[in-house]
Amino acid sequence: MSQSSPDYSKGAAYMNGTYVPIAEARIPVGDWGFTHSDVTYDVVHVTDGGFFRLEDHLDRFHRSLEGYRLDPGVTREEMRTILGKVVALSGLKDAFVAMLSTRGVPRVYGSRDPADCDNTFIAYAVPWVDVIKPEVQERGAHLLVAQVPRISQNSLDPTLKNYMWRDFTRGMFEAKDKGFDTAVLLDSEGYLTEGAGFNVFIVKDNKVITPDRGALRGITRLAVLDLCPELGLEPVVGPITFEDLMEADEVFTTTTAGGVMPCARVNERIYGNDRPGPISARLKETYWRKHKEGWHMTPVNYADADNPFQAAA
Repeated sequence: MSQSSPDYSKGAAYMNGTYVPIAEARIPVGDWGFTHSDVTYDVVHVTDGGFFRLEDHLDRFHRSLEGYRLDPGVTREEMRTILGKVVALSGLKDAFVAMLSTRGVPRVYGSRDPADCDNTFIAYAVPWVDVIKPEVQERGAHLLVAQVPRISQNSLDPTLKNYMWRDFTRGMFEAKDKGFDTAVLLDSEGYLTEGAGFNVFIVKDNKVITPDRGALRGITRLAVLDLCPELGLEPVVGPITFEDLMEADEVFTTTTAGGVMPCARVNERIYGNDRPGPISARLKETYWRKHKEGWHMTPVNYADADNPFQAAA
């Protein structure tokens, strides 16, 4: 009896040179990515069969690799092909696509020397999931400014992607306990930073402002900064205090897994009519419309997984 083909419909992964269904993707328990959170990653989304700003994500991933001194032994072009292939194998037209590198398992078990590890490269594509649910975005997310402060950027560089989320996780539990959708964090000096996997913006008059500290340089954040002049808005990267946040005209968040996500409340402050604000809504509509127009999109060739970016004949 012939062996059946792998089922990639729930997602596909690349592990150690092999493509497997997402349910079969595993890392060893001795990998420092698991035992020490010694790992970096990046996430790019696929919408309507095309990657959005793939080259920007690869740029950021390589900055993170360099910052963490990780070398997975895979070239940028090989990474690009692998990312395209996991999407093509899955057949997913709307997907959440991750690339990551772990420190690996020490060749001498129990070693505390990172040089004893062979770094890995892993990639996978799974069905799209919004960080903030669509129905919550529709009414405007409710954010809590958590009591826990953001980990100091002197200890953990927030511009390098990482899985060290203890501060965010504490903040999210606090938000849920108090009936909010999710949390944003201030730094130890009281300046706004970011939330768990998303950047934050405030709107004041015609200025659209995002924090200049304690936050990842998000690719969706970059897209919003690029779009603002087109809409007659002034993009600003600068310090935002708690008071600035409370006195803003509007608040919204941005992330690869959700795009532009309007907010309606922060703590007990209700913005506008307790619905997404007009500027947030315009940015959200423009962001997704430009996707459909092909802005920064790289189509996937699903017909040939081995050549995922080569147009089908």
